[in-house]
Amino acid sequence: MADRLRVATWHADLSRDGPGLLLRDLLSGQDAQSLAAVAVLQRLDADILLLTDLDYDHGLLALTALADLLQAAGLSYPHRLALAPNRGVQTGLDLDGDGRIGGARDAQGFGRFAGQGGMALLSRLPLGPVQDFSGFLWRDLPGSLLPAGPGGGIQRLSSTGHWAVPVILPGGGELTLLAWHATPPVFDGPIRRNAARNHDETIFWQHLIEGRLPFAPPDPPFVLLGDANLDAADGDGMRQAISTLLSHPALQDPAPRAPAAAWRGRPPDPAHKGDPALDTALYDRIGGLRVDYILPSAGLNLQAAGVLWPPHGSEEAAIFARASRHYPVWVDILLP
Repeated sequence: MADRLRVATWHADLSRDGPGLLLRDLLSGQDAQSLAAVAVLQRLDADILLLTDLDYDHGLLALTALADLLQAAGLSYPHRLALAPNRGVQTGLDLDGDGRIGGARDAQGFGRFAGQGGMALLSRLPLGPVQDFSGFLWRDLPGSLLPAGPGGGIQRLSSTGHWAVPVILPGGGELTLLAWHATPPVFDGPIRRNAARNHDETIFWQHLIEGRLPFAPPDPPFVLLGDANLDAADGDGMRQAISTLLSHPALQDPAPRAPAAAWRGRPPDPAHKGDPALDTALYDRIGGLRVDYILPSAGLNLQAAGVLWPPHGSEEAAIFARASRHYPVWVDILLP
């Protein structure tokens, strides 16, 4: 292991509409989207990788199948972690008010089945015991924006999950990963329930770092990473939540950028306020947004950072677009 540690996160779109379908696609060796995802990860070559939007199963069969494909492509990740997400876990209540129970919107997090669209860690370094905050109730967050309605007493804050995972460094020290994937702040009607939840899922980290939760705050060094589904300048949502993290004194924003060739060929968007080089996803009818983040703790020594986005119109760009609307974010950390 070199003195440089590449930490990355990517919303991989490795989710399907039913249980077992992702495993089927990975094992087939013929699924264009999953093969494109492997090509993206091969190009990324991260040491520690958080994948969001990857279906979970109790035996980690899909994650193992993905790791096997990566191994065949020359990438070895002997240390892996996935926990059951809140997505698809039914509450037994009619949370969306449609007169029925058991729907995707009646679950702790939107999901057509338990395990849809979870998170996973792949690492070349050993992982320590995980602390899983995913059962923390939304109502218990200080200043919670939980709207009135059914399920307030049992609704978990995490739509997918919030984790703290120590990585054991070569010298024996630890680097803690703070991982999450927030709900999109849309598709929620006039009470803006999803926007409120997205805000609170993101601001959870401020409360944790500042010691205002019934959990010990993380000791530095740590890295906050994942998909916030929230841009500080563009798109929907309560932007102050991510702005608070980007400017927090315990964190540093390396502002990962894509090469100019990746975005200059895109059609101009006069409504876009943010720097397009910082975008991490490209949506139809919305355009580019910065929604995926890596925010190292303030004391870490950073060598470089970027968004892995190939030149517009290139053959490689077509492969990346086939894999996901999102593009990997990476940060290179210099170890002491």
